[in-house]
Amino acid sequence: MSHLPIQVHRPLLTVENVNFSYPNQVKVITGFSDTFFGGKVTALTGPSGCGKSTLLYLLGLMHRQSSGEIFIDGRPTSSMSDSERAMYRANKFGFVFQDAVLDPSRSVLENVMETSLYRNESRSRSRLKAYELMEEFGVASRASHRPGQISGGQAQRIALCRALMADPAFIIADEPTGNLDPNTRNVVLDAFRSRADAGSCVIIATHDPDVVSRC
Repeated sequence: MSHLPIQVHRPLLTVENVNFSYPNQVKVITGFSDTFFGGKVTALTGPSGCGKSTLLYLLGLMHRQSSGEIFIDGRPTSSMSDSERAMYRANKFGFVFQDAVLDPSRSVLENVMETSLYRNESRSRSRLKAYELMEEFGVASRASHRPGQISGGQAQRIALCRALMADPAFIIADEPTGNLDPNTRNVVLDAFRSRADAGSCVIIATHDPDVVSRC
């Protein structure tokens, strides 16, 4: 089942006056407001330590804001239970980080299939979808390998496959090209653009001006 929005260029995620502080009371996000659209690739940019990653975690429902509101398709998220937020993350979001964050105890194929477990999808269907994505991104031959047996560029392509398993409405990427060679970087950025063209809302935190220029 696809979770992609039907209409491109409509607001999917709206942020109103969001603030966030860590328990030590250091305020990281102050009064942030913005609207993110389906069909768009948006870059969050700025120097290290300015709060880009924290803002991504808020937008991806991994952190709760201290105040303000984040709306997904018009629905406020501050009142959602932890289980509801987890459901949204599993069904509507795909996450890609600078470190691929693959489980070394599982095969590459099992890492790609991981998020499908949270959606109660059939294992056979998930396996087929995972293979199709891995074929698309040139890593199918590594399906039975463990993460420690593949290159960094291959690991990031596999993380991208995992993020796309649910056909997510939102793709949240934190410095996804920071450790990549030019060819793999282009593969990742082209994939983001393709998903946006299909209607997804793609948000990338980056300090790379070349990445910013493509957003």
